[in-house]
Amino acid sequence: MRSLQKINTLERKVRKMVYKVHWIVDGVAEIEADSKEDAEKKLQESLEDYVKNSKPLMDKFYAKSIQGTAYLPGNDDKEGENSNDKKED
Repeated sequence: MRSLQKINTLERKVRKMVYKVHWIVDGVAEIEADSKEDAEKKLQESLEDYVKNSKPLMDKFYAKSIQGTAYLPGNDDKEGENSNDKKED
């Protein structure tokens, strides 16, 4: 019984560490726009509005930046690149 009390006392003295976790959310959206810059601006504004109005993202996850780049679909389109369904040559 005494050894159990010692363990309980030790457990209470152990403090948890606080870790910072840098997180990134990756995604692809299809945006109709007149230019690459216009597409980036439309998505940036939409995401900023969503994040600013999301209490959990602002207060719990501390979202602090949004970054992206636009491109035309085609040879540079990497959709499915990491898929397990790749076809063998």
